[in-house]
Amino acid sequence: MKLTLVSFLLCYYYFIYITHASPDSVVLEDQQNFVCLEDQQSLLLQFKNNLTFEPVISRQLDWNNSTDCCDWGGVICDYEGHVIVLNLFNQELISGGFNNSSSLFSLQHLQTLVLSYINFNSSFPSGFTKLEKLTYLDLSHCHFYGTLSNSISNLTDLTYLDLSENDLSGAIPSSLFTLPSLEQIYLENNQFSKPINVEPSSIPKLNTLNLASCNLKNFPSFLINLSTLSSIDLSNNQIQGVLPNWIWKLQSLYKLNISHNLLTELEGPLTNLTSNYIYSVDIHHNQLQGSLPAFFDSAVYLDYSMNKFTSIIPQNIGIYLSSTSFISLSHNNLHGSIPNSLCNASHNVLDLSFNNFSGSIPSCLMTMTETLRVLNLRRNKLQGQIPNKFSAFCALQTLDLNGNLLHGSVPKSLAHCSKLEVLDIGTNQIVGRFPCFLQHIPTLSVLVLRNNKFHGTLRCSKAKNPWKMIQILDIAFNNFSGKLPEKYFRTLKKMKGEDDNVEPRIIGFAINGVYYQDSVTLMIKGQKMELVKILTIFTTIDLSSNHFEGQIPEDLMDLKALIVLNLSNNAFSNEIPSTIGNLKQLESLDLSNNHLVGKIPMQLASLSFLSYLNLSFNHLVGKIPTGTQLQSFQASSFEGNYGLYGPPLTEIPNGTRLDKPHPQPTCGRLAGSIDWNFLSVELGFVFGLGIIIGPIMFWKQWRVRYWKLVDKILCWMFSRMYLEYATDRGQTYTVLRWG
Repeated sequence: MKLTLVSFLLCYYYFIYITHASPDSVVLEDQQNFVCLEDQQSLLLQFKNNLTFEPVISRQLDWNNSTDCCDWGGVICDYEGHVIVLNLFNQELISGGFNNSSSLFSLQHLQTLVLSYINFNSSFPSGFTKLEKLTYLDLSHCHFYGTLSNSISNLTDLTYLDLSENDLSGAIPSSLFTLPSLEQIYLENNQFSKPINVEPSSIPKLNTLNLASCNLKNFPSFLINLSTLSSIDLSNNQIQGVLPNWIWKLQSLYKLNISHNLLTELEGPLTNLTSNYIYSVDIHHNQLQGSLPAFFDSAVYLDYSMNKFTSIIPQNIGIYLSSTSFISLSHNNLHGSIPNSLCNASHNVLDLSFNNFSGSIPSCLMTMTETLRVLNLRRNKLQGQIPNKFSAFCALQTLDLNGNLLHGSVPKSLAHCSKLEVLDIGTNQIVGRFPCFLQHIPTLSVLVLRNNKFHGTLRCSKAKNPWKMIQILDIAFNNFSGKLPEKYFRTLKKMKGEDDNVEPRIIGFAINGVYYQDSVTLMIKGQKMELVKILTIFTTIDLSSNHFEGQIPEDLMDLKALIVLNLSNNAFSNEIPSTIGNLKQLESLDLSNNHLVGKIPMQLASLSFLSYLNLSFNHLVGKIPTGTQLQSFQASSFEGNYGLYGPPLTEIPNGTRLDKPHPQPTCGRLAGSIDWNFLSVELGFVFGLGIIIGPIMFWKQWRVRYWKLVDKILCWMFSRMYLEYATDRGQTYTVLRWG
């Protein structure tokens, strides 16, 4: 049977709309043969005249009497000249008056009506129920408020209804679910507050139901018998209690999203549930306990994260995940080892972070990196080395192993991962010199080596344009030493604000309609903060708590897009560069616990975005620049600089010398004279006491005094040892170092 021209046009229009094409791009060559009826043209012009346009940022509809309304943008007519399609999607209309007397409701032949993203800001008109031939109605993002009338049951031909992203309240009318032709309903993100009462068999053709963010307290009872239902979204509600077993057995179920609810229990049994062809299951962010629910061998997307599951992962899990490209079990209490069978599938995303997994990392996970784009094993109890098995065709974009018990060196085969954007191996026990090969990964944006046992300098040979795309560099709390190589800072294109891609984005990628976004934990403004979204415009350098020395490089001051800079707890000397005024975007600066001298440069006061500053425990002198925002910081930002004065510190006392060196903790003198003949006996007794009895000394006060005594003895015996202030997690203490 041949399609009529009208049917063809409608089908073609639906295809264009669903794929988000602009109506202006739809070419309807045969439309010119249809002549608009005079009354239809008049009704459309009346409707346009009630719309308000913002001339500065929008263009008005090019509707006027000089052209036939069937040729107007967003309008389609049937062969008799009746308007059957009105699509004003993405027409940049700003607002419009709309009520039950609108001329729009006199277009009795309308079959498709799309008014999404127009700011009507009015109560929901009941006049829509006059358009009895409607089959497709999209009123999303229109700022409608008030309640829905039961008279919506007049739209018996309606197959598609989208009222999402409005402010509708009250009850969802039961008559809505009696529409015999309705196939798709989207009501998410409204203010509905009353439960739904519907007869179970009243929606014979419904296949898509979206009731996300509708204040639901229970599962709608009518779902149980809807054999046609393929997509259910009940996310972001307040559904409590048991996740019913029948929901897995819906015959046509293809996609299920019940995330962000208050579910606590899985109804059993959970066997024989793998026969359905379920494509996507999202139950994350509930309070589900016990064993993991069933795995579906047909599922491409599985998200069981942010619950309270406490079981182990079945060793044969790979059998059920052969088709799964996204699997997240993060933020649970899962334990045991990571099964090797996980490597049997072609995952794009494998996220097992924030659990209690132990044992070693299966080396097969590294060999499957030709398909794996995200491997996140953050915050577990994994031991051993990182397997040196990364594929020669590695496609990894994110590798996060932070917060485990890993040791050994960084595997050199990681250099194969030329698409790597995020590498976080912080808070482990990884050793060795700086992994210079990382500088040759052109896409690397986030590098976190924080809190490990790296040592040596940062100097690397044959490094051409290193760290070109780096925006987050955190190598704090290691044993790196020497001077900072200035050439590295000359090539930091992102931090200089020279990135060609000026549009900010979140680091991650889209998969199956869901955007996976990376996260990272950093020290910002003196506080540990987790960035759950890493924007490409956020830049930070943290080199704190190492043994770097020498002058702060001038090239570091050319990073005009830098937001956070932390060089604290090192041995930097000389003056603070006056070119620091170039860092116009800087919000957080920590130079504390170094050997900096001279005055605070006036240019520092010109940094208008600076909201955190710590210059404490250096050798700075002179008056803090007045009449600037520097006076808005607390006195603790400047303490420990003996020659520094002025607000917010106290004024300089009379007779105080400004050239007196900054007091550092000293070894001090042991009380009384020392008998060299007795010294060996005394030291032997002290150290013997420490070795034998030390481990059982549970009293903190004794322990602190004991180690202070040992520090003083070692400092007195060896002239190259000295005490120095150090700061960790906001606490300042003394440490013994070898000079």
